[in-house]
Amino acid sequence: MTDVCTQGLDTGFVSLGYAKVAFLGIVQGITELLPISSTAHMSVVPAMLGWQDPGSAFSAAMQLATLAAVISYFWSDVREVAVGSLAALTRRDYANRYFRLAIGIVLATVPIVIAGLALSSVLNACNSPLRGLAVIGWACIAMAVLLALSEIYARHRLTLDKVSVLDALLVGVAQVGALIPGVSRSGSTLTAALGLGYARPEAARLSFLLGLPAIALAGLKELWELHKIHLGAYGWSVLAVGLVVASISAFFAIWGLMRVLERFSAWPFVIYRGLLGVVLLIGVAVGWLS
Repeated sequence: MTDVCTQGLDTGFVSLGYAKVAFLGIVQGITELLPISSTAHMSVVPAMLGWQDPGSAFSAAMQLATLAAVISYFWSDVREVAVGSLAALTRRDYANRYFRLAIGIVLATVPIVIAGLALSSVLNACNSPLRGLAVIGWACIAMAVLLALSEIYARHRLTLDKVSVLDALLVGVAQVGALIPGVSRSGSTLTAALGLGYARPEAARLSFLLGLPAIALAGLKELWELHKIHLGAYGWSVLAVGLVVASISAFFAIWGLMRVLERFSAWPFVIYRGLLGVVLLIGVAVGWLS
């Protein structure tokens, strides 16, 4: 399907209407927080159904649905970090674990902000080469390999109260990979946290908490971009439907991810990502997907 451009911004979601966007909102909400790449699914699902690609603007704006789900699910963690770090700051207790984690969250956001601004003209442009299915397929396979290595070689022992500023920064650097469609923000940060030796559920908590500012900034930036192109009332209402549906599905996606990591491992996601990447590459090669 062709891209729909409005002043250079990919706004294909507007032409899809409420029902299709609601369906894609479910897919987006689930895949955004599982380490399986929402961008890959936002490309392949419409292609398989013969629908218009919703566009990068839709995927970026859906970050706000992710934000709502993460804050809701991890509210106790968010509250403890906010209250605990402020209390530590007033006491000048800079060794406090909540203050240390808060500083880590800020530092982890810097790399992706810099990279995102540098690549903004390419990431959300119509016909962006980074959104090609072949690129997404190779990224899925590469991340499947890295996640598998983290499962094989990591110790899986560290807990969230052991987070160092360096660990947070390293996970933040890994988060930059999420700018490449198919890598997945949760996939790159979860892989990095596992590789650093964090226990599986703790790695997921760290991944989500460190990603909160980046998720918020990405979503708000895209809303501003849509405002600048004077998106019409119908477009905003379609987007709102997607946001509501995606936030609900994202909440249940977090619940499912935590259950899998608590009881099993990340191997189901390794296998799924690998197979998805292979399917995408084969589909492109034989002309089934374009």
